[in-house]
Amino acid sequence: MSEWKEIELADIIDVKHGYAFPGENIHEDPPGDILLTPGNFAIGGGFKGSKFKYFNGEVTDEYVLKEGDLIVTMTDLSKQADTLGYPALVPKPPGVRFLHNQRLGKVIIHGNAGIDKKFLFYLLRTRDYRNEVLASATGTTVKHTSPARILAHKVTLPPLQEQRAIAHILGTLDDKIELNRRMNETLEAKARAIFKSWFVNFDPVHAKSEGRDTGLPKIIADLFPDSFEDSELGEIPKGWGIGNLLKSAKLLSGGTPKTGHAEYWNGEIPWASAKDVSQCSDGFLIDTERKITALGLNESSTQLIPAYSTVIVARGATTGRMVILGRSMAMNQTCYALTSTVATPFSLYCQSCHGIDALVNQAHGSVFDTITTSTFMSSRILIMPFLVTQAFESFTSPLFYRILKNIEESSTFKSLRDTVLPKLISGELRVKDAERFKGKAA
Repeated sequence: MSEWKEIELADIIDVKHGYAFPGENIHEDPPGDILLTPGNFAIGGGFKGSKFKYFNGEVTDEYVLKEGDLIVTMTDLSKQADTLGYPALVPKPPGVRFLHNQRLGKVIIHGNAGIDKKFLFYLLRTRDYRNEVLASATGTTVKHTSPARILAHKVTLPPLQEQRAIAHILGTLDDKIELNRRMNETLEAKARAIFKSWFVNFDPVHAKSEGRDTGLPKIIADLFPDSFEDSELGEIPKGWGIGNLLKSAKLLSGGTPKTGHAEYWNGEIPWASAKDVSQCSDGFLIDTERKITALGLNESSTQLIPAYSTVIVARGATTGRMVILGRSMAMNQTCYALTSTVATPFSLYCQSCHGIDALVNQAHGSVFDTITTSTFMSSRILIMPFLVTQAFESFTSPLFYRILKNIEESSTFKSLRDTVLPKLISGELRVKDAERFKGKAA
């Protein structure tokens, strides 16, 4: 490794603060340019295209980000400083501009620095860099870093060609993860579109009442009535009912094994919390930050929640966030689980997604909204005949199972990437050895 050279990041880059955009022009919803924040960074690094904020005021070109710009988080509100210092590459803007605010740093590479931008992106995701950023961070509730602290980090750089090869290997894995994410967005959108057509817009019933073809196989079209009747929720298909969510699902609660008993923790049973649910962006939750033992399960108020149950955050800042369980797991008392009785699992999930705003609106709490058993009991939803939900399941379960398969595949890719990243960046694993890993990503 004699051709590798030790430098400080200050030798090759600068980090530029963004602009403090006026709060009166910042909104949760469009129109406006997208104001990027630390919330648009994934834990571990990378861009997260959700939770956008919008700015509808005047902007100078200096603070407009371009596709491919490398940015880092300078501020983090979470207790663990989950994203502080992590990098992201700005994607292609979606028809509006991405703006650079003061809580983000823009990385400016010096001319002739001999550094590949994508290699630098992965270098800023290593444990050594991350530990140094956290160790030098200031603040208690809100953590801060600074350009000077980032630039003081020392690294050993391989030759430019090897940097590019390393970035290619790691980028191939990330590209496959991103492809699966996009595919899953499309698959879930299809499932939700079918749910909306059947159970919100009642398209098959309208078609039959107007003498039109439903576009569905006859055996399924025959399950829908050809007229409507009045209800407390407005017009609904004739013969369908109104009730609460617990008419078609069983409500399960969670609990926490005693923290002072080591034999209850670090076992094999995933233990879901509000944090796990809130940070899951994939639809299915397949793993958790903490795990418990069988003894911990038996000796506490928690229970094993069956796979394909819908789990909803019941209290805290993210009340109402929900996922489907990709496997059986326990959960703590910040969540509730709905497991299907009359409804089928995926129709229950879609119905919960459709009705969650009403549930949260009924929630109460002095600091955070809290969903209780009575919230579920007082909910009012459409109750569809079982044969209709079973038909919905036949259309959509292949979509949801494919989503789950993609998530599990991406989990394997992430594990592989996280294993080889520090080895490649440090030189412990050289590119000629790393070629064998590329086949695992195919």
